[in-house]
Amino acid sequence: MSDTFENKVNINYEAGTLVLDRLQDNIAKLTESIWDERINKYRLPAYKYYNLIKELHRNNVDYIDEARNYKELNLSSKIKLDAFPYQEEALNEWVKGNKRGVVILPTGAGKSYLATLAIEKANRSTLVIVPTIDLMNQWYDILHSAFDLPIGLIGGGYYELTDLTVTTYDSAYLYMERFGNKFGLMIFDECHHLPSETYSLAAKLSISPFRLGLTATLERTDGKEEFIHDLVGPILYSKDIKELSGEYLSEYETVTLYVEMTEEQKSEYKHYRQIYTDFLRNKRINMSNPNGWNMFIILSSKDKEGREAFLAYKKQKELFLATDGKLNVLESLLHQHRQDYMLIFTENNQTVFDISVKYLIPTITHLTKTKERHEILSGFNKGEYRVIATSKVLNEGINVPEANVAVIISGNSSVREHVQRLGRILRKRENKSAILYEIITKESAEEYMRIRRRKHNAYQ
Repeated sequence: MSDTFENKVNINYEAGTLVLDRLQDNIAKLTESIWDERINKYRLPAYKYYNLIKELHRNNVDYIDEARNYKELNLSSKIKLDAFPYQEEALNEWVKGNKRGVVILPTGAGKSYLATLAIEKANRSTLVIVPTIDLMNQWYDILHSAFDLPIGLIGGGYYELTDLTVTTYDSAYLYMERFGNKFGLMIFDECHHLPSETYSLAAKLSISPFRLGLTATLERTDGKEEFIHDLVGPILYSKDIKELSGEYLSEYETVTLYVEMTEEQKSEYKHYRQIYTDFLRNKRINMSNPNGWNMFIILSSKDKEGREAFLAYKKQKELFLATDGKLNVLESLLHQHRQDYMLIFTENNQTVFDISVKYLIPTITHLTKTKERHEILSGFNKGEYRVIATSKVLNEGINVPEANVAVIISGNSSVREHVQRLGRILRKRENKSAILYEIITKESAEEYMRIRRRKHNAYQ
């Protein structure tokens, strides 16, 4: 092999892609590079950087790497805690997997501490990507406590790029083209979000060779979990709630309570349900198919029959998700657990507001302002409030260690959503036991939704 510059492959980073000069055609085929006629050079998505370098080494091809712009650091965590055995096992599997892959651990099992261990082990400039501003702030505190380096923030009005930076998925896909070559390690918190069309750009536009995905459950309603393996790596380690409950998570039980609609509600429900299901049958829409919902939305927007079917769908759902009987059961549970710390989950904001007005309970929805949300969560953890009602926004990304009772008034059929809600009450505390109630309307589609979402072995 010649050491002259002219014979070496030159690798540059350009707006989320790799530009490859003097790459031979046979190597281009191996790396899935695409010829760009505009510049007469090969081009490759940035996230394929790891595979590219591996292939060049395997074929003894000399190269000049001008794409890489991340640093090797000298990190030592200030948090000196003994890792739980499963955390050590997960870290070891990640290292053995070339520091690329997904770790699945339940909520409350210490995924963030595992991440600090991974950051210390990788010793590279690191970007942590999270789904919400609240989580971004939590990760800022975690990294600030762990490492003696400035912690950058991108999102929520901040644009501060440092060797250890936290950002949201929304901000990452907007700005990744600017700094996609500046991080050697990327940590994708709640990585089940990644397959969405925009969020996936957070992974695709970066060269980071080291990647760690963290989640409590990888299951998605659209069936796109496989995309995560391409963007982050394979599942390297997994523990579920059942395996960790008792010793590492709180003991728990789940209870299903049933309510009935009034005769008038039953009649109304059957009427609207029939309109909706007839439309599905006539249009041959299979709602168990990952594309079923999208097909329903498309076809229901085309004519009067479709619009009536969509309105019928909404009406029948309203009837079984928020019956008066459910609020009566909730009232009984509020009295029964008046000394406990309770989270109430609903599928929609209106039910949250109704509960708040009727029982004078603080609420958190996507409409809640940041400072108010912080005040409510802080008050809950201090014991100033014993109950919070919420829709979907507290499914993930909150720290409420005192919560020990969850009441699900309504939800969708997603296994992930249900496991996340259970996880909110499982953080280990001395003498703590947790209980999750789900209130189900009899003789409605909610019974079938319950069966699906309880397939997870946490409920077996």
